[in-house]
Amino acid sequence: MRSASPRPRSVSLSTSRKQAPAHAAPRRARLGPTASIGVLASILISLLAASSAPTPLYAIYQQHWGFSPITVTVVFGIYAVAVLLSLLVFGKISDHVGRRPVLLVALLGQALAMVVFAEAGGVNSLLAARVLQGISTGAAVGALGAGMLDIDARRGGFLNSLTPTLGTAAGALVSALLVQYLPAPTRLVYLVLLAVFVLQALAVLAMGETVSRARGALASMAPEFKLPRSALPAVAIAAPVMFAVWALTGLYAALGPAVIRTLVHSDSVVWGGLPLFVLATSAGLAVLLLRGTPTRRVMFIGIASLIVGVLITLASVSSHGPLAVTTFFVGAAISGFGFGAGFQGGIRLVVPLVEPHERAGVLSLLYVICYVGLGVPAVIGGFLVVHGGGLVPTTREYGGAVVLLALVALTGLLRGGRRVEHTAVVRSSDLPAQPALTPEPAPAAQMARR
Repeated sequence: MRSASPRPRSVSLSTSRKQAPAHAAPRRARLGPTASIGVLASILISLLAASSAPTPLYAIYQQHWGFSPITVTVVFGIYAVAVLLSLLVFGKISDHVGRRPVLLVALLGQALAMVVFAEAGGVNSLLAARVLQGISTGAAVGALGAGMLDIDARRGGFLNSLTPTLGTAAGALVSALLVQYLPAPTRLVYLVLLAVFVLQALAVLAMGETVSRARGALASMAPEFKLPRSALPAVAIAAPVMFAVWALTGLYAALGPAVIRTLVHSDSVVWGGLPLFVLATSAGLAVLLLRGTPTRRVMFIGIASLIVGVLITLASVSSHGPLAVTTFFVGAAISGFGFGAGFQGGIRLVVPLVEPHERAGVLSLLYVICYVGLGVPAVIGGFLVVHGGGLVPTTREYGGAVVLLALVALTGLLRGGRRVEHTAVVRSSDLPAQPALTPEPAPAAQMARR
């Protein structure tokens, strides 16, 4: 007599259909693995695009409501705080209740935030919308990243690296174009995003669940910085790199619009969105070009590109004329390549070392590191612009801090990167090519001008 085998954590959609008895009631059509991973990637792009959608509007809000430049940094800072708290509280919950419920609630929160933005009549409305946006983004990113890895470990790891750069690039430029050239500048971009989130929620309803439910959902909401023992050495190496590259993003998001306007002598919101767009587009290119490169080499390329790009950018700030503008964007492109390489390398170094049921929590912790790197230096930079030495000295200080962080990351990589990479490669080779879906029910704010 055969012994009963334990129930697997995930079951293939195609297998479940083959084994269904002939008299069983027909199931609702579910999206296949390729369509499902595409939906998850599109949601991550939309969330990060929406986070930068208000950026070109801050100058308009200031004109309408007369708030001080410090208020801009407060609005940015409260979003970062909301994301961080949400990551700590909700980052692991999708490992217990499933990916789909978390994503549906997060998309509902994003849709509500877009409505509040569109109807905003003052600073309090902006703050409320940013809190809603931050909470829903923080709750979703871990579930999205883990969901993509559940479906296809290799494609999921690649998309976890690529989609944040695509979202950042799209949000930085598309929002600026809508504000500059189309009517209803304080409403249209939010209404477009609202429609996108509604469509994505419908797509999530058509997906199958990728994990079985497990006990401990409430306990998982207790904030803690706990990592699987297997991932500790990798996170110790990846954290400084990821912090540095996201601090770089904060540099271009917070100070970039004001710097480029000074260089080109223009108030156009499109010019204000270009630095972050160039940075993020170059980051996406790095992810594409380096996807087959060994992880340790990718991280070295990322750190070197970051240092060189920031130094070129700082040189452009001290120059004048068309050459300064060209140099600034060259620096942004090289820095962006470093951002894409460093972020991709960190993900690839850590993710293969954790089990499927640990993915959402570990990815959420990595995003905590990223958002601290993005938010804290940017807010400090905002206060220094107003109360310190002004835009150019603050840009130099900020850039110098990013270079210092990159050197710290380089030290950690030289000391232990080779051993950790070998472990990650071995574990990665054991990952299934396409874990299947189970059937149901199982930043950046714009700185004020000088």
